[in-house]
Amino acid sequence: MLQPPAIAELCSAWMGEAPVPTHPHAIKGCYHSSAMKSASIKLLPLWLCLLLAPCLYAASEPKLSPLPAPVSNNAVAVSHDEGGTKVYSFMGMGPKKTWDAIAKSTYEMDLDSGKWTERRPVPGVAGRLAASAVALHDQVFIFGGYVVDAQGGETTVSDLNVFVPIENRYYRGKDIPVPVDDAVVGLYRDRYIFLIGGWSTARGDTVREVQIYDTDKDTWLQGTPLPGTPVFGHAGAILGDTIVYVDGAYKNPNGPNPKYVASSECWMGKIPKKGDITKIEWTKLPAHPGNARYRIAAGAGQLEKKGGRVYFSGGTDNPYNYNGIGYNGQPAEPSPVTFAFNLLTGAWETVSESTPEPTMDHRGLLVTRRGLLLVGGMEKGQQVTAKVAVVKPAAKK
Repeated sequence: MLQPPAIAELCSAWMGEAPVPTHPHAIKGCYHSSAMKSASIKLLPLWLCLLLAPCLYAASEPKLSPLPAPVSNNAVAVSHDEGGTKVYSFMGMGPKKTWDAIAKSTYEMDLDSGKWTERRPVPGVAGRLAASAVALHDQVFIFGGYVVDAQGGETTVSDLNVFVPIENRYYRGKDIPVPVDDAVVGLYRDRYIFLIGGWSTARGDTVREVQIYDTDKDTWLQGTPLPGTPVFGHAGAILGDTIVYVDGAYKNPNGPNPKYVASSECWMGKIPKKGDITKIEWTKLPAHPGNARYRIAAGAGQLEKKGGRVYFSGGTDNPYNYNGIGYNGQPAEPSPVTFAFNLLTGAWETVSESTPEPTMDHRGLLVTRRGLLLVGGMEKGQQVTAKVAVVKPAAKK
């Protein structure tokens, strides 16, 4: 088999861009017949280069390094601006899974090199869990989350911190009207950021609000509330003018044991293409592949002319607090199922029923040219990981 250096040398020579190859593998791979001079054979290099280009590109892509430290329930975002694709991780829970293991750390990975750089920590007296992040142009917006004190008390915060990577600094946006954690977040028209549902200690319960942040005006709008059971720890995204979210947890209507149970509801919201963007039209969707789950990783794929996909991976069917032990007292374990909602067909698709080394406790899934990225999270046995897992997005119905 030709090795990448030999292939590149052959392509250059056959295309008339370099001398005849001298690489031993290239020489071995060449035809030793005068037929190489024929017109038909002269077309071979073009086809060969076209066929091998993806392989050469993949071979040149370095491996993605693990995070500098294991972390779970971290807010994540990806930026595709002129400086190249950058992946961000903010705050989250360390391996001890105790109140004093909650980090304020910020990490940035260059997707080209696969290497992480530690950046300025998120402002505040303490780190947060269950925050949400969205990258837009040259900034990253970080919403809400909750802090935990030494006695285990939890408080949802209203903070909106905006990170400016090129300057390695933060500034404060206008506070979230109803503080939330464990919410779904999505970007619309490269301007509006939707904060959908979640939990608020200010209410002592889940919220129905759809809070919309206008990044141009630093103001908040209120969208049509969620029509279904309000949940926290649900997963979803916005693709084009469509919101898709699934699952989450809510208070057990049958009593305190367990305190919270997993929801099986799936919803789609249509944002008006013209007029008032707060008037969302909600429609209930059929159940997705696999069991109802909590803290799945979710993210929007590429918007296509005829639709696109919203991807989901991992999570667990046993809702839990930040230590990975379910509200029912049983350890939570991650699901190996990865699936997608196809906007064109309006149907669910199974990407994989056996995703390798599945994880849970996520705040987002990042869709990149490398594939679907799962940054950190909890592995089997509630182990906090530093891994950056890559799931290939090819789907089967």
